Amino acid sequence: MEQMPQETSWSGRPVGKRPSRRAYLLITGIAVAMVALPFWFWYDSWFGRRLTDAAMEEYLANEQRPRRMQQALVQIGEKMARSDRSARRYYPRIAELAGHSNPELRQSVAWIMGQDRTHEPFRAALHGLLKDEVPLVRRNAALALAAFRDDAGVDEIRAMLEPSEVKAPRSGRVKFRLQEGEYTNAGTLVARIDDAEVRCELPGAIRSRLVPDESAVDAGQPLMELAADDQHAWEALRALFLVGRREDADAVRRFLRNPNDQIQQQAQLTLRRLESR
Repeated sequence: MEQMPQETSWSGRPVGKRPSRRAYLLITGIAVAMVALPFWFWYDSWFGRRLTDAAMEEYLANEQRPRRMQQALVQIGEKMARSDRSARRYYPRIAELAGHSNPELRQSVAWIMGQDRTHEPFRAALHGLLKDEVPLVRRNAALALAAFRDDAGVDEIRAMLEPSEVKAPRSGRVKFRLQEGEYTNAGTLVARIDDAEVRCELPGAIRSRLVPDESAVDAGQPLMELAADDQHAWEALRALFLVGRREDADAVRRFLRNPNDQIQQQAQLTLRRLESR
């Protein structure tokens, strides 16, 4: 039996069967989802999205999604910085969250409580956070207390002007991931000891490795030294302007020639204040 000639396009190529309407809809749906899902994920987690009062209450109560709680805290902190009294309705919840198990939330809470220096109940919560196991929480608590003109955290503030150490979480053989001079954020993976991760608790540039690569180390042994982070140093200088003592002058003088103009200017202001005391 003679075959029918196959239909061809103007280019001479065979013309295939047209996709069905259902196939077109399926392809279109997939394409829309590929664009929409990342957008909604970003929109849902974007801290810049303004929350209504109802949403703020809902987010603060959502223990299953700490990031939402943090988003609400950031916007409450912005209200407090503007002296917006509507933020006071959330103060009891903020104080409760000072005892939350999530360290990032405690860190945010410690910072936010320093935005209203007139609310004395925050001061007691901040004193408790000075004993936190996480350095960033302690630092934020110390800075917030300085805003209250409370010098209980002055030792923590002084430490912000000094280099910090990364210590071995266990014994074993260390393998470094980063070189001297590289910058690390809090939580950055800087080395491994056998199969265990070594992460920074504080930010800063790596000044030096304190042990050779692939050497055997003991638990608690210092592995590397980090320079004081610029932002932390600037915040510490501002805090010492409020609660520092004359004996802090030498530590402040070290920053008078800092290449960062903002730090240099703050060091000058703080030093003049300390010397006048």
